[in-house]
Amino acid sequence: MMRFPMTASRDFIFGRWRAVLVLGVTQILQWGAIFYTPVLVVPLIAADRGWSISFAMGGFSFGLLAGGLSAPIVGRSIDRFGGHVVMGIGSLVGAAGLALITMAAHPAAYYGVWIVLGVGMAAGLYDPAFATLGRIFGTGARRAITLLTLAGGFASTVSWPVTHHLLVNVGWQRTYLIYAAVLAVICAPLHAFLLPRERFDHAAAPLPEGVKPHRIYPPHGLIFLLVAAAFTTYAFVPSGMSAHLLAIFKRAGIDAATVVWIGALFGPAQVGARILELTFGGNMHPVWIGRIALTLLLCAFAMLALLGFSVPVAAAFALMFGAANGLITIARGAVPLALFGAAGYGRLMGRLAMPFLLMQAAAPLVMAFVVERFSDPAALSLTAAFAAVALACFVLIRRPA
Repeated sequence: MMRFPMTASRDFIFGRWRAVLVLGVTQILQWGAIFYTPVLVVPLIAADRGWSISFAMGGFSFGLLAGGLSAPIVGRSIDRFGGHVVMGIGSLVGAAGLALITMAAHPAAYYGVWIVLGVGMAAGLYDPAFATLGRIFGTGARRAITLLTLAGGFASTVSWPVTHHLLVNVGWQRTYLIYAAVLAVICAPLHAFLLPRERFDHAAAPLPEGVKPHRIYPPHGLIFLLVAAAFTTYAFVPSGMSAHLLAIFKRAGIDAATVVWIGALFGPAQVGARILELTFGGNMHPVWIGRIALTLLLCAFAMLALLGFSVPVAAAFALMFGAANGLITIARGAVPLALFGAAGYGRLMGRLAMPFLLMQAAAPLVMAFVVERFSDPAALSLTAAFAAVALACFVLIRRPA
């Protein structure tokens, strides 16, 4: 069981640990405003503009593509200027994108606005938040990263009901204007004024006498490629499954109300797995967290293939998938920190985020193609294959001696 050093509650208000509180609030709001809303809002945009749903949803993929291309710049900027600057600007960029999308009636303008939103996501979601915590806490950022993901795990739980309520009462355009105001008036000031500006000073925090520093790898070469490949191939899984899993369950004969209930299990499973990691996993190298998560996920796919699409099996799959994703999110921040160190962590996270976001953008389209041309089981088999490749990469990674 992991035993944490006592952190004074005062440090969560006035010290560097307030970064976790600030980012916990802003992550819920930014994920909820930009990332989780398209599944509810984009069909309404398509109907209002006279576009197909696939064209309108393509804007979201285009935004993820733009975010992937801009991620290395964001990471380097956090190393240089700090998260209080970069994430504050990211909140304003996201707010501008949400406001502009309400006026983007031309297809080219619509896709152009998604470029803006993609940059906002690259500068406002988990990767820049992890980079910010790495800059503040150094190699001791793992606990802060885990605590942050606990808060972020509630984003969909908050966003979908609130967005549904707003859409029913004020329509999609005013909903996005409200979210734009939230990013500009709440998130941007929180980032700019309350995030700590300090950078962790390794020289000022020497190791205790007799304790040797652990070795780290250089941020290039075979180990870096394996880490990048592990997270990039895994990115296909949550992106493709979030877009298609509930529809696959419906086509398997599960009624719509039950499917929604099954989907609601995903968020609590993520949070539950992160609480277990926080409580018991502190002495475990984060590479093992990735291995355990992906093994659990492959067991979930095997269970689905062997037992079929009954309600209990689908519910168990959602719980196992959610738990695995919750652990992988922690590993995305903790594995690079443990293997490559805290120096240049923001730049490193930006380099890893680029292929991750590009795969995230492509996955829903690839899954749709496989479903249409082949079958739902073929799409699930493809997703399981990506998870298996990710697990193989994690198995090949060796911690420094």
